Amino acid sequence: MKSKASCCRIIEHPILGYIVIKGGEETGITSLEFTNSEPKISNNTTDPLLTHVEDLIQQYLLGKPVGFEEIPLAPHGTPFQKSVWQTLCRIPWGATQSYKWVAAQLGKPTAYRAIGQANGKNPIPLIIPCHRVIQHNGDLGGYSGGLHIKSFLLSLESSACGHSKESSPGFHWASDTTNHSMTLL
Repeated sequence: MKSKASCCRIIEHPILGYIVIKGGEETGITSLEFTNSEPKISNNTTDPLLTHVEDLIQQYLLGKPVGFEEIPLAPHGTPFQKSVWQTLCRIPWGATQSYKWVAAQLGKPTAYRAIGQANGKNPIPLIIPCHRVIQHNGDLGGYSGGLHIKSFLLSLESSACGHSKESSPGFHWASDTTNHSMTLL
């Protein structure tokens, strides 16, 4: 039987390097990784979900506001991390929020460092938009893919839509290992 994480699609980008998307129609999207080295794996599937996500990301990289709301996501993480990631999905295209804002949204106003750590563990960056979280003073903060990628993504969104403040309706989360379906509102 094929491993759940063995299905992938790869996008090559001149600035971002390689974007490796893993998951599938049966599992949801489980990871997205930015890498500078050519992946040792190849586009090994025509899975409809992965192909659709690849198309959406290609549109996104052309500066088109794309909705990832209907994409089933299956990130692996702790309940706290998942609550952070769900909150990130409410930050609209072209906007940023601070780690402090995310902490306040979760009712944990002093947990901004833990928010930063959860942000750094996000297994599906770009789709779960952790790049939209910055420091309270306006500095970029960190980004697991590298600050050049965070800066590029924020610039792309900012120039493409002129800081649209319309909120995303939320993301659908695929069932997790405890068989609970999570939907962001």
